[in-house]
Amino acid sequence: MRKILYLVTEDWFFLSHFLPMARLAQRAGFNVVVATNVNDKAAAIAAEGFRLIPARSERGSLHVGGSLREFFGLVRTIRDENPDIVHCIAMRPVVLGGIAAKIARAKGLVLAPTGLGRLWMDVGLRAAIMRSVIRFVVGSWLRGPKTRYLFENDDDPREFGIDPAAPDVSVVGGAGVDPDAFPRTPEPPGSPLRVAVVARMIRPKGIAEAVETLERARARNVPVELHLFGAPDASNKDAIPEATLRAWSSKPGIHWHGWSPDVARVWREHHVALLLTNYREGLPRSLIEAAASGRPIVTTQTAGCRDLVRDGQEGFLVPPGDIDAAVDALARLAGDAGLRARMGAAAHARFQERFTEQAVTSKVAETYRALAGTP
Repeated sequence: MRKILYLVTEDWFFLSHFLPMARLAQRAGFNVVVATNVNDKAAAIAAEGFRLIPARSERGSLHVGGSLREFFGLVRTIRDENPDIVHCIAMRPVVLGGIAAKIARAKGLVLAPTGLGRLWMDVGLRAAIMRSVIRFVVGSWLRGPKTRYLFENDDDPREFGIDPAAPDVSVVGGAGVDPDAFPRTPEPPGSPLRVAVVARMIRPKGIAEAVETLERARARNVPVELHLFGAPDASNKDAIPEATLRAWSSKPGIHWHGWSPDVARVWREHHVALLLTNYREGLPRSLIEAAASGRPIVTTQTAGCRDLVRDGQEGFLVPPGDIDAAVDALARLAGDAGLRARMGAAAHARFQERFTEQAVTSKVAETYRALAGTP
């Protein structure tokens, strides 16, 4: 039986974003093995019929000490498992897992950065050197007839000197979203405008900017509320303290709800999706879910976000850090139900074009066939 080994940072991240890909591989006849940090999702992964290998990973870090231990563990895992395909998901597994796969002489390699993350935002000589090394490793040294790339936007491959139209590259609509799980629904009735941010509560996601946007909008008498859905990410140095989130939530018109198990309900109950990120996103899943649900989107003119949203069509794109532009966008949407309806319909149509689960998994299937010759 053919085997595919997924290298991914966290068990919850694998289940929330990449379960359809693994199910696809299983249906194609692969024995699926998942090597990841194990939090509390081991039983859910096992229930899918996948084998789980605990693999300690320091997410968000490429520091030498922990990286070397993790790297040698990955080499051993790949040699022991001898998979037909190693599928590396997110930047750390792409770099460390990709090198380990080459050292272990893996038969096939899929490199899937899900955005470039914090390192591409850092300034200074050390960060610049690390970016240069990673560009060479991922874009040149790991490239070859046994390697395929999955990117989530057109900007990221160019960071590695790779043409997004190259035959060994597929640009997919994020991880894909099931339209049945996020059906298009009418916007909720009444005023004020209910704006939702669904994201990890970390600074680069623009949470503080969203709060400031809300405060300035209300100062201009725009009838609007801000609802934050997400938890602080304890393993991320940019996590927003819970005390700060609670303090924001005590202000008029601002509500922090924590993590929501039912994001489809969030979009049913809100008029607009907001994400003022300055993070190097791949393609934010929360925005795809909002588009599937037929909600207009206000987000930043950044990689990934602009692959989904075209300014003035599915919503508004604003420069990162431009609070006044975000306030203007919310004011326009608050005052024009017809505009919200048109943009929401356009967002849903855009979703149907290339961001559905089926559209993404069909491209992934092509990638697996190219490496392993599966039907």
